[in-house]
Amino acid sequence: MAEEATITETSLKAALTERLKAVHVEVTDMSGGCGQSFSSLIVSPEFQGQNSLKRHRTVNAALKEEIKSIHAWSAKCQTPAEWERDKAAAPPTAGLENGHVTGTTA
Repeated sequence: MAEEATITETSLKAALTERLKAVHVEVTDMSGGCGQSFSSLIVSPEFQGQNSLKRHRTVNAALKEEIKSIHAWSAKCQTPAEWERDKAAAPPTAGLENGHVTGTTA
């Protein structure tokens, strides 16, 4: 019996970048390291003209084999233009590192 490949943030990011021609991908293991629950942001020109349901179906098709081994999967899918718009509207992140406040000793 063949050993099943371990799903990681890195392997998912590489697969999404290659298969969807993504220009930006963020994958976060939400399972505490066991590789069973992931959240993602995927920015790809492939999503142009697709509604949210079609975008998610496109991602699920691209990760068909990987999703078989994952318990929970969440994806935010954007076109490059949508991503740039949202980045411009986002509040400043100075003093934040990976979503956590930096520069404190408490």
